[in-house]
Amino acid sequence: MPRKCALTGKTVMFGNNVSHAHNKTRRKFLPNLHNVSFLSDVLQRKIQLRVTPSGIRTVESKGGLDEYLLSTCNCKLSRRAQILKKEIMKTKKELNNGVENGRQ
Repeated sequence: MPRKCALTGKTVMFGNNVSHAHNKTRRKFLPNLHNVSFLSDVLQRKIQLRVTPSGIRTVESKGGLDEYLLSTCNCKLSRRAQILKKEIMKTKKELNNGVENGRQ
């Protein structure tokens, strides 16, 4: 599994450890990833993703996973999140068609 946030795209960063004598050795800064279950209102199920805390806060501020995925461009999302976005759009479209057909 890659060390990458499924929603924000944060990945491993590289830098240097600098000693008191200014010796530099390469190191990695790993993202703070957590396995989190989000509830999708449109799909009516839980979706488990590997996300950073900043990604969790962003989803909460946007009003939920569905709204976040629909408002975010595909270039920032992981492959799994893109598939979820398509599934949410398809289900939302079907629900809207059902409501329109029911009114007529």
